[in-house]
Amino acid sequence: MITVWVVRFLSGILDTSLLLLPPAWRPENLVGTYVPGVGIILSLLVLFLTGVVMKNLFGGRMVAGLESLVRRIPVVGAVYGGAKTFSETVLADKGKDSAFKQVVLVEFPRKGVFSIGFITAKDLEEVQARTAQDVTCVFVPTTPNPTTGFLVLYPRNEVTLLDMTVDEAFKMLLTLGVVVPTWKQKPSDGVLAPPQAGP
Repeated sequence: MITVWVVRFLSGILDTSLLLLPPAWRPENLVGTYVPGVGIILSLLVLFLTGVVMKNLFGGRMVAGLESLVRRIPVVGAVYGGAKTFSETVLADKGKDSAFKQVVLVEFPRKGVFSIGFITAKDLEEVQARTAQDVTCVFVPTTPNPTTGFLVLYPRNEVTLLDMTVDEAFKMLLTLGVVVPTWKQKPSDGVLAPPQAGP
């Protein structure tokens, strides 16, 4: 009963918005009788159209203005700028051009302890020439904030490829390891295969 009363009350209030229409355009004059609830539909339509217009005409300017204001705030501006750059260059890209090309397992921060990482680059000509090693650039993120981390250069034979996708790895990092992706290639006999090394 309370729900019905509330609906009728709101319908009565919103139906008064029909008085803003010219008399010839009002539903009772168009169909010859009073139609309850038309005011609700009209109000929702006006709100929707207002949102569309604001987003397309003024939304970009408002966002740009707020962004400029945030960037001027000490410390906050630097953090926001870094996070925005990270999201634009890393998280927004998909497919072959993704900044994170492969999920890997590396020994970090010391031997015998493993961390999830992402290959970000493979062709490091100067580093490879100066170290005389075939190295791979691996970003090891922190958790639960994967926008920060460590950039480590590993010899390729010390990098173990994983089957999980970049999105699955991010979910695992953000949930502190609570959400672990299902390994689709797990052996049916339960015996784990030796690790695959090198990108």
